[in-house]
Amino acid sequence: MKTGIIQQHNTPDICDNRLRLAEKINRLAADGAKLVVLQELHDSLYFCQIESVDNFDLAVSIPSDITDFYSKVAKEAGVVLVTSLFERRAPGLYHNTAVVFDSDGSIAGKYRKMHIPDDPAYYEKFYFTPGDLGFEPIETSIGKLGVLVCWDQWYPEAARLMAMKGAELLIYPTAIGWESSDTPEEKIRQREAWMTVQRGHAVANGLPVVTVNRVGHETDPSGMTAGIQFWGSSFVAGPQGELIYVASDSEEALAVIDIDMKRSEQVRRWWPFLRDRRIENYTDITRRFID
Repeated sequence: MKTGIIQQHNTPDICDNRLRLAEKINRLAADGAKLVVLQELHDSLYFCQIESVDNFDLAVSIPSDITDFYSKVAKEAGVVLVTSLFERRAPGLYHNTAVVFDSDGSIAGKYRKMHIPDDPAYYEKFYFTPGDLGFEPIETSIGKLGVLVCWDQWYPEAARLMAMKGAELLIYPTAIGWESSDTPEEKIRQREAWMTVQRGHAVANGLPVVTVNRVGHETDPSGMTAGIQFWGSSFVAGPQGELIYVASDSEEALAVIDIDMKRSEQVRRWWPFLRDRRIENYTDITRRFID
């Protein structure tokens, strides 16, 4: 599976961000990509650093002229395209939604982010209602994609449920970075934990993982913090957690990575974790905490 990733530094110019993405998607297609994955909320700056009702004006309906734009790009490039949009579902009801376009331009499916963070500079609970579409792989012309979004990547349950429903690939559009007050040692720990947990999902489920993150500095409009330095480091891991590709932690990246999709079957034969699960003993996993 020739998979293209676009790690981009965004600007306040939404139109420019979209046009740069379209140009890069076409370049990746020319290099043989059949699947292209974009970063989280790729059309704009990461607006969740502050809580402002005005930012809801950034949201788009699905379908809309914006989905028409990406539909056309996917069709003309002949790629399956994984996008990440701020969805306006209804007045006062918004989601962080991944929309997947098939190579003919049709909407193959969408996934609404299930786990919503609420941390300093990541005030996502102000904007996004938790997803209600479940952990359902999206069927495309190139296979079943287990699309999740950012904060979902820390939860093994989400990856497992996607795998159990037949996902052939785990995909994570992402927006994560360092806050300026973090020490250099803490920054290293955070980035390494982020990569390690997702490589663990690859191992535990015998599936490749594709993670595409933002890169570059984005200021805090409130001036309360020094903004976020998104750490890039987009990566592709194989079904044993092996790193196939890792992007820069400071520069934009454009790459096509060839993923051996047949290898997952063989890895699952060597390490049959799904076979050996003791499902009759897992009922407590649905509890918040076991006192």
